[in-house]
Parts: sequence; C-alpha cells; structure tokens
Amino acid sequence: MANTAQARKRARQNDAARAHNASLRSRLRTAIKAVRKAVDAGDQDVARTLFQNSVKTIDTIADKRIIHKNAAARHKSRLSAAIKGMAA
Repeated sequence: MANTAQARKRARQNDAARAHNASLRSRLRTAIKAVRKAVDAGDQDVARTLFQNSVKTIDTIADKRIIHKNAAARHKSRLSAAIKGMAA
C-alpha cells in the first residue's frame, strides 16, 4: 500500500485510468467481433458498414495510445482483407 499522500493519489489515478482503458479496449474488441460476425454470416453490405464504424473506433483508440498504431493498422488490414475475400 502507498505510504505518502501523493502515492495514494497516484494509485487512485492509476485505478481510474486502468478502468477507462479497459472499457475502451472492450469497445475495440466488440467492434472487431461485430465485423467478423458479419463476415462469417456472409453479409457484405453489413460488414462494410460495420467496418467503417470499427475503423473510427480503432483509430480513436490508437490515437489515445491504448493500442499501438501498428496493431491498429493490422486490425484494419485484416478486417478489410476478410471483407474483400467475401467477394471472391
């Protein structure tokens, strides 16, 4: 346990930040799963719409450095490839 007042405050701040980051990460995973589910169902129009929304979510979370920018690019690339693969 923290001994000083500033250490206690930093512990509180870290708890709040961790909870906030976890909620953002959960939103990211939900957005990715929604696109994957649409791709598996074969709904290309729905998948494209969900993909556009998920790109916004992914970019926002990457800008806030919750995930690395390369990880965000990888997620977008793989989702895009999955949607393009539906047409073939």
